[in-house]
Amino acid sequence: MSWFRKREWRDANLDDEIRAHLEMAVRDRIARGESPEAARAAARREFGNVAHVKEVTREMWGGIWRERLLQDLHYAVRSLRRAPSFTLVAVLTLALGIGANTAMFTVMNAVLLRPLPFPAPDRLFTPSYTQPPSIFAPTPGLYDRHYLAFERDTTIFKRIGTYYGLALTLSGSGDPVKLSTTAATPSLFDALDAHPIIGRGFASNEAEPGQDGVVIIGERLWNSRFGGDRRAIGTVITLEGTRRTIIGVMPSDRAFPAMSDLWIPLKVMPQEGNLRLGNVVGRLNDGITLDQAKRAFAIRAAQFELPPGFELQRNEFVADVLPLKQVLIGDAQRPLLVFSGAVLFVLLIACANVANLLLMRMTSRDREMAVRGALGAGRARLIRQLLTETLVLAMMGAALGVLVALAGLKMLMALAPFGTIPRAESVHLDLTALAFTAGLSIVTAIVCGLVPALHATEHRLIASLTSASRTIAGTHARLRSMLVVGEIAAALVLLVGAGLLLRSFNHMRSVELGFDPSNVVAATIDLPDNAYRTDEASKAFARRVLDGLRAIPGVQAVGTVNWAPLGGTLIRGDFILEDGRKLPEGVAWADKPSTSPGYFRAMGQRIRAGRDFNEQDRAGAPGVVIISQSLAEKLWPKGDAIGKRVSNTDKPKPEDWLSIVGIVNDVVQTDVKEARGPAMYVPMEQTKGMTYLSHVNFVVRHSGSASATVAAVRQVIRDVDSNLAISVLASMDERISSTTLQPRFQSRLLLTFSLVALVLAVIGIYGILAYGVAQRLHELGVRIALGAAPADVMGLVLRRTLLLTVPGVLIGLGAAFALTRVLGKFLFRVTPTDPTTFAATSVLLAIVALAASYVPARRAGRVDPMMALRSE
Repeated sequence: MSWFRKREWRDANLDDEIRAHLEMAVRDRIARGESPEAARAAARREFGNVAHVKEVTREMWGGIWRERLLQDLHYAVRSLRRAPSFTLVAVLTLALGIGANTAMFTVMNAVLLRPLPFPAPDRLFTPSYTQPPSIFAPTPGLYDRHYLAFERDTTIFKRIGTYYGLALTLSGSGDPVKLSTTAATPSLFDALDAHPIIGRGFASNEAEPGQDGVVIIGERLWNSRFGGDRRAIGTVITLEGTRRTIIGVMPSDRAFPAMSDLWIPLKVMPQEGNLRLGNVVGRLNDGITLDQAKRAFAIRAAQFELPPGFELQRNEFVADVLPLKQVLIGDAQRPLLVFSGAVLFVLLIACANVANLLLMRMTSRDREMAVRGALGAGRARLIRQLLTETLVLAMMGAALGVLVALAGLKMLMALAPFGTIPRAESVHLDLTALAFTAGLSIVTAIVCGLVPALHATEHRLIASLTSASRTIAGTHARLRSMLVVGEIAAALVLLVGAGLLLRSFNHMRSVELGFDPSNVVAATIDLPDNAYRTDEASKAFARRVLDGLRAIPGVQAVGTVNWAPLGGTLIRGDFILEDGRKLPEGVAWADKPSTSPGYFRAMGQRIRAGRDFNEQDRAGAPGVVIISQSLAEKLWPKGDAIGKRVSNTDKPKPEDWLSIVGIVNDVVQTDVKEARGPAMYVPMEQTKGMTYLSHVNFVVRHSGSASATVAAVRQVIRDVDSNLAISVLASMDERISSTTLQPRFQSRLLLTFSLVALVLAVIGIYGILAYGVAQRLHELGVRIALGAAPADVMGLVLRRTLLLTVPGVLIGLGAAFALTRVLGKFLFRVTPTDPTTFAATSVLLAIVALAASYVPARRAGRVDPMMALRSE
């Protein structure tokens, strides 16, 4: 029997028992000679208050709290229904705050809190023996020869595997497409304890050259290309011109790395003189703690041999064992924590707004509270009733907040640049997020409702029941003012943060790039090894494409470069001077792009001295090089660089010397935040090695439509080789814009939060001023009747605005000065305490606050004294 049915059954039995008891008492009295009317009256008088007896009896049964809770909920719903405007504003305000926090918690939970989707994820670690993060060692891992030495040592890790990412072209079924691919040792899936949903993983011998013609595909690719057909196992596909047989399908929730579409087997084979840094995953042996693993690995790593040239840098190598989850998250934790703090500020402002609304509403309910207190309701009972009303508001806000969170998540994931949010595939609203929303709504209800409830239930019985109740509102004024001041301060903190990020982003956009990106289209292509095995094959492909590009109508200049500015890939290296001089301090290496004649004109780079490459700079001709202006100034400050010779090899032969024939201005090569590094450009025709030639960018300067030029460039490349997939094809402006996607996203996100906070603060300012004017109508009417000008009355409201705004701004400036330091890592050419940003946001907030006070001030100045006095 449910509690409700049991309760009804008990109530019915109690009614029957009381009725039977009264009937027996009446019969006894009638038997003693009393009249029926007198007997019934005496029996009821002797029994006492029937309702009180029922109440006492129900309390003895237990569970009375359920009944009172239902009563409180029923009363709260009726009370809120009678104030639809208040309810709507409060629910919408809470929905914004709760929804934003739910969306951000969902991201935080997926990225930082949720364990990796593998068995015993807390046993997965990355052993790392590398230099501190730099252009040569950006991520933790092991160099190939160290991995092989460590792979044979099973004292620390039960299983260990390595992998690296690349992009391979899938061809033969529709247009060629580049797919995210992971080259992994067969032991990687064993270390992760991850297995395909159909098919099998790599066998140990399938990493050997000649036996590696297999591939594992991801579930997404399986569904999109093969319709989820199990007969895909055994199908042969073409990757980079190589035929591979599908042997398994990896489930999306166990894919590693998460965004991979394909996995091919990897054989680790170190090359003399080269170091390849690999990502490594190891599963700790049972019984070994992390501290023990760190100590054992440090001892083992100290015995690793370093290749020639690295022995003197051994002290710079760091041996560590890092949790795999930490490695995958990388630097994403800091921005997530910053934005979580921002949405928490939004929620606090929303709570302050709702608390203010409740305080205003409680002022009109003083008489109600006093009457209920006079009828015997204790203060705790009244507080519980008021908190129940706030809880109903919070639950309604939470229900609407879930919709806000869903919309916010969809927008957030759509706008976030690729790679900004690690483990993005696991970001979704789940039961954990819903439980967080429910808990947050309860906390919000307590935060919003407790103080107003305490103030509303103060013992003011006589005052509330007399005409002096109008003065009671004054006891809430200070608290309401403090809440608005807090809203202004919190909004200013968010505005300052958004302002700093926006200024930083604008500085990035205004960086002098060293080239003119307007009216330039660039296409990036990676040539497959099997189809382009020789240098001449790659150069012939580039010549054919360049000839086709020159024939496009409206094309002014074309060229090629392997490492395009802001293209994401680059090769740097050292060099020597013919005169044997030691390189000056600050010049240890140089960027080494390979270009064709006409490239500098196509990119809009200026030749400062000398000449551009020409058709005579072909293979077999004397080697030439064009260097950047900064490199020329550092090596030959007297300006006599033209004609000097350099070499890219340590022990050059006569044919290895390159004569400097030109000086070109410096360009931003890697990142707008980095200084422009030295560069040495060599002709494509004199470049040797597929490492330099397999990655090529075609640059086209045009005078027509960008979209038409893009289409024409795509057709030219397809005509030359229809099996090639174009990695990137877009205008140079779009490519530059893509490099600042993350700071743009961060600044816009924080700006959105700050604007929401500003709107909420404006609502709070407007609400308290409008309510104050309504409460002071009689006073204002008297002032006007005694001769006060409307401007003087409006001045009273404006001064009230300043009394709220100035303290809020001062407190907000102090808080922003302390908190914005966490943004230091995200800023470019802006300090976390930038005075311009602090001053501008303070003035903006003051102007907005004064604008919010205009309507209440105008209403105060137009008060009709006769109407105000008559209403009293």
